[in-house]
Amino acid sequence: MHPKALLDACTELTRLLLRFDHPADSVVSKYFRDQRKQMALGPRERGVLAETGYNVLRQKLRFEHLGKSGTGVKERRLAILGWAAYLDAQAKLQQPQATHGDRGFMKAAMSDMEFKWLADCDAATDDAFLAPHRHNLPPWLAEALQAQLGDEFWPLVESLQHTAGLDVRVNTMLAKRADVQAELEKHNITVQPTPHSPWGLRMNAKPNLSKLALFEKGIIEVQDEGSQLLALLVDAKRGEMVADFCAGAGGKTLALGASMRNTGRLYAFDTSAHRLDALKPRLARSGLSNIHPVAIAHERDERIKRLRGKMDRVLVDAPCTGLGTLRRNPDLKWRQTPLSVEELSVKQAAILDSAAKLLKSGGRLVYATCSLLPEENEQIAQAFSAAHPDFKPLLVSDVLSELEVDQAASLCTADGLYLRLWPHRHATDGFFAAVWQAA
Repeated sequence: MHPKALLDACTELTRLLLRFDHPADSVVSKYFRDQRKQMALGPRERGVLAETGYNVLRQKLRFEHLGKSGTGVKERRLAILGWAAYLDAQAKLQQPQATHGDRGFMKAAMSDMEFKWLADCDAATDDAFLAPHRHNLPPWLAEALQAQLGDEFWPLVESLQHTAGLDVRVNTMLAKRADVQAELEKHNITVQPTPHSPWGLRMNAKPNLSKLALFEKGIIEVQDEGSQLLALLVDAKRGEMVADFCAGAGGKTLALGASMRNTGRLYAFDTSAHRLDALKPRLARSGLSNIHPVAIAHERDERIKRLRGKMDRVLVDAPCTGLGTLRRNPDLKWRQTPLSVEELSVKQAAILDSAAKLLKSGGRLVYATCSLLPEENEQIAQAFSAAHPDFKPLLVSDVLSELEVDQAASLCTADGLYLRLWPHRHATDGFFAAVWQAA
């Protein structure tokens, strides 16, 4: 593809993304589908397009500030900066072959004036930017994170400026982690065991795994280590009755099913039949037959009520702002607001209350989010504990230690009560979890 055509495409995709009408991944996927007949987009072109757009979303305030010194269409200036950031990141990973080489290819798309402007942007130092240009967060979110983290705010910001690596979970029903690692390395994919999850493997690059036999046979599933740890906390056993209350596309459901060794009964509840449909091909690959997807209307659905008091374990991975996934979904920081946090917290409390009713005496309840905000995390857990004295809070640090997770205390709040994962500390998405035992 000619570099000028590729830059034009990056500009158009950037324009679509900055409308914030839909989630960024949906916008990118739709753009690729719409352009199939107009232009030949191979893997390299798709990589440039997607990462250029995501870089603009990650560094929107900084790029807009730099863009003021350039000329021409605003979205084109932002796209140039986003493409350059992608090339620089790939060069650090020593993977220029994935990006049409170095900036020489990109230079052919630009005028001499644009290339000089880009060089001036490269030369700008941090002291040329105000704090918002450096953290690239809306004011309300920057204030909330600074209040929590203090001096760790800037390390978090730095981690959020980069795309996440790739973790996979090994389906322990079908293979051992060490064997899977060896098989991946035969395909020249460098991996290492995740430091905390006993099921995970991590790779810094993002190889195409979908064509590998390991993937096609359900031996590996893409899943962040933090998400694996949430499933581990449930500690689902053979022969038990378990519910994944907000199953979505079923990543944690599949991990729970493997923990149960394909025995017992595992319900995957969700209010979106469309999301549950995405579980079906993954379920078919996994070899699991103990999982029962159930689409429900709401948390008070009659199908929920019929199961009251029957569950040994319940996982509530509640709908949330998703702000712990900003490395993967940088548009969320621009699409969420304090009002959406408030609305979600009401929903989270209601879902947790309904899910708790499913548990039998002695059963385990796990509440989790992929949010960084106390309003969706500690405050929900504290309110539930206050309203339900018949549920005993468990120290997550103790639960993880009993599960032989390395450095369990480092994954938790200072008091050990909650799981608290941060991208800059743990190289995972941001996750929270609280655990209770029913009386």
